[in-house]
Amino acid sequence: MNFNKPTLGQTKVTATGFLSLFSIVGIAFYGLPFFYDFWVQDYGWSRATVTSGNAFGKIFIGIFAFFAGWVIDRFGPRRVMLAGIMMGGIALIGLSMVTMLWQFYFFYLFSAVGYMCGGPLPNQVLISRWFTSARGKAMGIAYLGIGIGGMLVPQIAKKLNMEFGWHQALALLGILMIVAALPMVWFVKDNPVGASIEQKQEKTKISLSHILKGWPFYLLLIGSMCSIGAVSGIGQNLKLFFSIDLKYTQEQSANVLSLLLAASIIGRLLMGWLADRMEKKFVMILIYTIVAGSIPMLYFANIPGVIYVFAFIFGIGLGGDYMIIPLMAAELFGVKVMGRIMGIILTFDGLSEAFSPMMVGWLRDIGGSYANGFASLMILGIIGIIAVSFLPRKKTSE
Repeated sequence: MNFNKPTLGQTKVTATGFLSLFSIVGIAFYGLPFFYDFWVQDYGWSRATVTSGNAFGKIFIGIFAFFAGWVIDRFGPRRVMLAGIMMGGIALIGLSMVTMLWQFYFFYLFSAVGYMCGGPLPNQVLISRWFTSARGKAMGIAYLGIGIGGMLVPQIAKKLNMEFGWHQALALLGILMIVAALPMVWFVKDNPVGASIEQKQEKTKISLSHILKGWPFYLLLIGSMCSIGAVSGIGQNLKLFFSIDLKYTQEQSANVLSLLLAASIIGRLLMGWLADRMEKKFVMILIYTIVAGSIPMLYFANIPGVIYVFAFIFGIGLGGDYMIIPLMAAELFGVKVMGRIMGIILTFDGLSEAFSPMMVGWLRDIGGSYANGFASLMILGIIGIIAVSFLPRKKTSE
């Protein structure tokens, strides 16, 4: 398939990926931390408590991600995505009305199910089925939805909050998720007409059980867990760090977060372009190095301008981080078992994504500073770089 002249089906798939990731990840995942300080200030909940909703949600994803991957491989991603988008939107509407902690956890779990069913996993499978040689570029364009959604949602949330209050602002974001993503998913097809060359070839490729016996899978798993933990630990605590520790206004916080997500757009395009032109292992190392190397700048956040430099550099790494994992998995193991492989990886990535922000919030609560939390995230990033550096340079399945 030639990406320079995409078919109508490929265009629909790319647009579907863009809009669903815009909603599920850009609005919900990056939008919810914008409201953390409201829960802290209005309800008196601790930082560890408000970040623990994400933790419980990711643990739930971890438990059921492999099952979701099996369902996607067996029945196709489209129907799973339809359910996920509806659940994700309803979860935000529910979170806008919570007054008790058990309600907060219930709707965060509902949001997590929506993320699992409508977010990266089914989109990775869908795009991998439709694209071969230009998979990196296609994935990069679809993943722009995360960057654009994440860039816009602080500004949208800020304006809605000023106009209607934060409760109604959160509910309106939930409605926006459904309206933006559901129509394209409704009309997309799970597979191109007929089997692609790659799909035919993969009938003879190694089985899932054989993949799980090899060390490349575990190196990829460890590397992705560490880097995702570093990214999530930063992302879920930034608004709290800005608003409460640095005393930024809502507008200042929104501007920095928007810059970060705007830079992630550049990162997704750049890393997707690089992934189609050089070994994905080296692209992955580059991304992980950017993530780990940018964190020390947060120690100098009081110096004028430093936080904006951090936001731009970290955003570049963030843009490529989630996207490079399925590309690396497809290169190593092929697309036939993509749903199950990524389901396993997302199981453990979800656990890392769950506990890392909560750990950082806990360290801040007991120490009065984010210094130790940021240091722990740097260590995670370095471990991720080391693990990926030992990955093979060519497909293990060929």
